Amino acid sequence: MAKASQLHCSFCGRNRDEVKILIAGQDGHICENCVEHAQEIIAQELTAKLEGANGSANFKLNVRRPAEIKKFLDEYVIGQDDAKKVLSVAVYNHYKRVNNKQQPDDVEIEKSNIIMVGETGTGKTLLAKTIARLLNVPFAIVDATVFTEAGYVGEDVESMLTRLLQNCNYDVTAAERGIVYVDELDKIARKGDNPSITRDVSGEGVQQGLLKMLEGTEVLVPPQGGRKHPEQKMIKVDTKNILFICGGAFDGIDKVIARRVNTNAIGFSVNKEEQEHQRKNLLHFINAQDLKSFGLIPELLGRLPVITHLNPLDTETLRNILTEPKNSLIKQFTRLFELEGIELVIDNAVLDFMVTKALEYKLGARGLRSICESILTDAMFELPGTDITSLHITLDYAEQMFGKSRLSTLKVA
Repeated sequence: MAKASQLHCSFCGRNRDEVKILIAGQDGHICENCVEHAQEIIAQELTAKLEGANGSANFKLNVRRPAEIKKFLDEYVIGQDDAKKVLSVAVYNHYKRVNNKQQPDDVEIEKSNIIMVGETGTGKTLLAKTIARLLNVPFAIVDATVFTEAGYVGEDVESMLTRLLQNCNYDVTAAERGIVYVDELDKIARKGDNPSITRDVSGEGVQQGLLKMLEGTEVLVPPQGGRKHPEQKMIKVDTKNILFICGGAFDGIDKVIARRVNTNAIGFSVNKEEQEHQRKNLLHFINAQDLKSFGLIPELLGRLPVITHLNPLDTETLRNILTEPKNSLIKQFTRLFELEGIELVIDNAVLDFMVTKALEYKLGARGLRSICESILTDAMFELPGTDITSLHITLDYAEQMFGKSRLSTLKVA
């Protein structure tokens, strides 16, 4: 009996009397508590390994031909045919380059990063997001306005790769062939060519920080982002196969283009209609020189070789955006009411009213959502839980509800 009382667990040190079961091994013993802990550790390790093995499988690249990419974009984005073609070709060529196993003496194909110029609400972010969903690659949207030069308050440009890693559960292999959409690129334009005693820490300095990343280099990325965790272990990410799509409104660039393109020619042989068309569609003539004049440095533009523009939305396009795409606004609101057992019917005159207001306030496609919300908010507040099974929105009702909203107090630009 004395010998039995001296037996103890070799892992936790508990005596035989303190545990229910003590399992004997060749040179030691283990209690039931330590067996349970060991089982939990094994389960966690196996799960982590399984996730690591399946991480890249979850993002198995699904490359499509340019015509197929554009057809998919047509289902979600109305209009912008020129931008869709340019994007489809650039994305196809990029991932064809990624999948090509280059030989030592083979031609080296460079990256085709893209810059999109267009007014707010024309679909820049939606195009990038839709392409990423089709290709089944990790995708991150970052805002260029938060970036500052290294050493100043704000975020380093490397933090955009942190977002990409977070979106693919830190699977570096998947992240290295992902897509990063850099929004508001125009906000980091150089403030001016004149030398100043103050540094342009969120302008030219950020552009210079982006150069190597856009071209392709190995970047040490803080997994938790920012400068708040200086002790964190860095993750090495190679950006040579990451596609960067940049977008911005570039407000005022039409004046830069107008100075370059002669839209004020006079004489008997001048085609007035063509001149007016050019004046309304100046973005058609955009090139790298205009972006340089706006404030982007030449080195950055050299790493963004594909330039495309998005047309301002007209009446017909806005009307189609309301009803045509797979996830159109009207289909979304109809589904929301369906979930409450209510059938939503909206008159065509109401749709025309929404489009007219969106054009008046120059809010783009985003404005349509705000207008829909202002018209349907009262109904969405009052009807759930009632016996009403159908809702018919007439023009009078829409005008009344819109008149009560804050949107109606906006000044027309």
